Amino acid sequence: MTKPRTVRAFSAGGVVYRRMAAPGGSAREGERAEVVLVGRAREDFWVLPKGTPLAGETTEQVARREVAEETGVTARIVGEVGSIHYWFSRRGVRYNKEVFYYLMEAVGGDVSLHDHEYDDARWFPLAEAAGHVAYANEEEIVRRAVAMIAGSARP
Repeated sequence: MTKPRTVRAFSAGGVVYRRMAAPGGSAREGERAEVVLVGRAREDFWVLPKGTPLAGETTEQVARREVAEETGVTARIVGEVGSIHYWFSRRGVRYNKEVFYYLMEAVGGDVSLHDHEYDDARWFPLAEAAGHVAYANEEEIVRRAVAMIAGSARP
């Protein structure tokens, strides 16, 4: 039996958040944050936006482009959350994949402008976002990002 070929793969993406005033409150009082996820709402399947680099793209460029395409939201990078690693097989090839995630703040766009890679892009309250993510390794990335967001409260 022949050993399957192994390929290293890389993607980059982001945990994108926005801050909003709570109903009846100002932006300073009762501020709340939300995280955008992409997926299939009917199946309650949600993941973080991410994708593969195009030739010549930096990791930051990949993350910003993929976030914009998959969510419809433009965002600026505010920090590094970390990476996940996993293995998968496709057509007899075994892949060793790394996905690097940035913490990103939404600066424009709208989730209604997402591409068709996923059926939906939706904002989730900060406290609930990790519980909606389909994969445990991405859930951990969301938890790290939530801690970073919560620790960076505006003055």
